[in-house]
Amino acid sequence: MSTSGLFRFPIPLTRVCLVPWGLRLCEKPELLSPGTAVAPVQVAGKKDHPALLSLDESELEEQFVKGHGPGGQATNKTSNCVVLRHVPSGIVVKCHQTRSVDQNRKLARRILQEKVDVFYNGENSPVYKEKREAEKRKQERKKRAKETLEKKKLLKEQWESSKNVPRERTADSD
Repeated sequence: MSTSGLFRFPIPLTRVCLVPWGLRLCEKPELLSPGTAVAPVQVAGKKDHPALLSLDESELEEQFVKGHGPGGQATNKTSNCVVLRHVPSGIVVKCHQTRSVDQNRKLARRILQEKVDVFYNGENSPVYKEKREAEKRKQERKKRAKETLEKKKLLKEQWESSKNVPRERTADSD
């Protein structure tokens, strides 16, 4: 009986790896390691700024104050608003975007990290560059929209003027 007759069903989960004789079992060639061929993928909606300055917890002062804004008694009486202050730079961030204190703490730290990075790095900060690019895109969209509106206005004027001009009668139309 042949070995192919022993397996009636294909086994897709098994993987046969032939290891060269010179390698030990603990060593893997680079072509067989699973992480080498895969490029890092950024999660949708998540911004990754590895170049931002890290915050030291000893330099931060954190307070929890009562919330404000819409939401009634649930937000106005609970102390889930986070006020975070970076002592060396004096930057203060107040975050009350969610009802959860933990989420507000994380958001406040992320916002403070971006602001501290812009404070120390200025125009070289990735956050600053990203904001400038967003402003440029917005201005370009505004410019295109304005040009399109002007073209539509001109086309409408031409159409109105051609509509009001009396046409000469030809012999065929009589």
